[in-house]
Amino acid sequence: MRPRAAAALLAAVAVGLGAFGAHGLRERFLADPRAGDWWETATFYLLVHALAAACLPSATRRPRLLLLAGAAVFSGTLYAMALGAPRWLGAVTPIGGTMLIVGWVMAAVAFAKED
Repeated sequence: MRPRAAAALLAAVAVGLGAFGAHGLRERFLADPRAGDWWETATFYLLVHALAAACLPSATRRPRLLLLAGAAVFSGTLYAMALGAPRWLGAVTPIGGTMLIVGWVMAAVAFAKED
């Protein structure tokens, strides 16, 4: 799948999961008192980075892919923990965050070369 198509699909998933979290995911389904916050954070990061990846120019293909992968890892681990997955997944979440940071730095370098 092309990166921009994947980004658009990821944005759609983020909206759907956000709606599920707001309307269908009652407290009884959440495994931890902090799970609602995890869900909200995961949705925010997933949507923001999917939209950003969709809008980046084609010259930033690698950063775009890194943003998509990072958003999936970061948000995916938070969603999983919110639904009761083992808490050790919280140690994986920063890997996704690091991928997001590196993706943005790579995009900045690509933009600096253009100007």
